[in-house]
Amino acid sequence: MHAPLDLSKLSVRQFAERFRGEMIPLSSTFSYFCANGPMSEEDLKEYLEEPVAALPPSVGSALPKISILLVPYLERANGRQGAKPEIRKVEKNGPGGDFVSVEKPPQDRTSSFTQLKLGEETVLAFALKDQEVAEYHYRFYHLLAAVMGDHWSEEVEMHYTRLLREEISADVHGEVDEASWRLKQGLRRGKSGTSRASSAFREYARQSFIDTLTLYLHGICCDIDVDTGPRQLPSRYLRKRLLALEELFPPPKGYAVFPEQLEARE
Repeated sequence: MHAPLDLSKLSVRQFAERFRGEMIPLSSTFSYFCANGPMSEEDLKEYLEEPVAALPPSVGSALPKISILLVPYLERANGRQGAKPEIRKVEKNGPGGDFVSVEKPPQDRTSSFTQLKLGEETVLAFALKDQEVAEYHYRFYHLLAAVMGDHWSEEVEMHYTRLLREEISADVHGEVDEASWRLKQGLRRGKSGTSRASSAFREYARQSFIDTLTLYLHGICCDIDVDTGPRQLPSRYLRKRLLALEELFPPPKGYAVFPEQLEARE
């Protein structure tokens, strides 16, 4: 319905403000707007209803109001493309932020997602053209995990950082994703250790929490595989983290974290 409009000159912020009154509620926390017009029932389930339904209730209640924008393409005004979703800094949409585009941008200006604040709401914008659904799900949960990481409670922080300190004391290598792995390598090379007062450790702990929570949330919703390799956290330590998150953020009824939990219910 709105696709014929010339949206390519609108920043994501301008786009969000323009269509704020047309957002469609999904829940008390989530609403969405699709630039391509009404979504098919199948796409609505795959992109929105199922990912939101799989969120642990305690995560949903901790999140601010979330507005989801689904657009054809996003173009970076500064011409720099984030190398990977997991290590790209989220654009806050100041000068040089992302723009909505109906045409495919040049490769060096292509963006797949962005985040901004609009009043009390957090806006998450996703480019859907030429994107795999699995990659969209990952980005969706990664951005939600980043919001949680910005507002994690003292209880969650203490619980999670205790695990990290135990891992570092045991000289456990590896991490869940690239961003936390890099910070962990810097921490291991530095002299700040795992002191609570260490800014390097706090930065690493927050990123590790975000990356691990992304995996946890994504795994509740979808059947995913964890890549193996020298940079990957050993499976027994990864399982320990996921069990800790399961205790802090129990999955909704009917969902499970580990395959054997589903098998036990059958």
